[in-house]
Amino acid sequence: MFYKITPPAVIDTSVNLPASKSISNRALIIHALTGGEIWPENLSDCDDTEVIIKALQEKPGEADLKGAGTAMRFMTAYYSTQPGEHILTGTERMKHRPIGILVDALRALGAKISYTSAEGYPPLRITGQHIEGGFLEMPSNVSSQYISALLMIGPVLERGLELKLSGGIISRPYIDLTLCTMRDFGADVEWTGPDTITVAPKPYTPRPYRIENDWSASSYWYELLALNANSDSHIELEGLADGSRQGDSMVRYLFSVLGVKTSFEKKEMGVPTNVKLRYSQCSLPRMEYDFINQPDLAQTFVVTCALKGIPFHFKGLSTLHIKETDRIAALKTEMRKLGYVLHDREDGELIWEGERCEPWSQPVIETYEDHRMAMAFAGASFFFPQMRINHPEVVTKSYPRFWDDLRQAGFTIESIV
Repeated sequence: MFYKITPPAVIDTSVNLPASKSISNRALIIHALTGGEIWPENLSDCDDTEVIIKALQEKPGEADLKGAGTAMRFMTAYYSTQPGEHILTGTERMKHRPIGILVDALRALGAKISYTSAEGYPPLRITGQHIEGGFLEMPSNVSSQYISALLMIGPVLERGLELKLSGGIISRPYIDLTLCTMRDFGADVEWTGPDTITVAPKPYTPRPYRIENDWSASSYWYELLALNANSDSHIELEGLADGSRQGDSMVRYLFSVLGVKTSFEKKEMGVPTNVKLRYSQCSLPRMEYDFINQPDLAQTFVVTCALKGIPFHFKGLSTLHIKETDRIAALKTEMRKLGYVLHDREDGELIWEGERCEPWSQPVIETYEDHRMAMAFAGASFFFPQMRINHPEVVTKSYPRFWDDLRQAGFTIESIV
């Protein structure tokens, strides 16, 4: 199925964003470790969160986590501490996403995990048991989800966890988000050095908990307003907090240099409120940024900058190779269909210096089973009225109502089978 998108001349809408997937997934694992009965409120309704909920409700056996990388990493650590034999599997893509670093780390702490197929990749067979824990050193230039998975089980390990991270730390805001969520449930955890996190063997405490809305999801609305470039357009986003612990809240500052200004209805730090976006003229000649702490925003800014004719040099993108797809390769391929020639470097950099090629007359954007490809390219409809997006349903991974929200905002979306 394809979607052909026709945007309105002016956007004037209010959007109730989905709950934060990142916080929801962490809160669910921690909630399960508390043994409490009160589920967190305002949980995300995305695929990633749904598979965690389903897996937590099942008895020991086989859990199909589909394409949810976060779920695979978090549930691997969680099941290591839960009695019984567990099998974790997923889609074909999931079976080619590496997990060996996390498995090796858990084994070093005393976990019993084996591979049922290729070494270093799912599916996994996990025999849950009491784990001693203690000191562990691991590289930090890997997915922060490995680190978060280990940290969250720290309070239930017999000796707790002292985690030393070697090398440059990537996606640190996601690690800090994990620490904050753990503390919300009573964990004794802190940075005890520039590269060391210590978790005391102190059990979590059950408590009511409410999830704030998702700053990552807001990025697509910032993009739409930047590409619409109409000072008469206004977007109101519900449930976002100033001073949020979500790393992708940085989007408000990054888009401010692209002409999108943010104002909060209420000024109380950390309290969710409505956010109003408006557009003013953008004269940025070039954008350079290191996405080491916000890799999920990269696709949004690649599309936005290129379509606005702003050359860019983006760094810190090494983890994009092992996401739902190889996002760097996917961006290069799909942007070329729109007439933009991007170049990458092995150290996780993506560059556009204004080089153009002949665009397709009716470009079809492939989504590669990647929700962020579909949402990031939706804004290209302002420039390419004949463009189509293949497999638009992938947005359910993080933002199931995305297309409905676009329709409400005045976009015409034609489904083509």
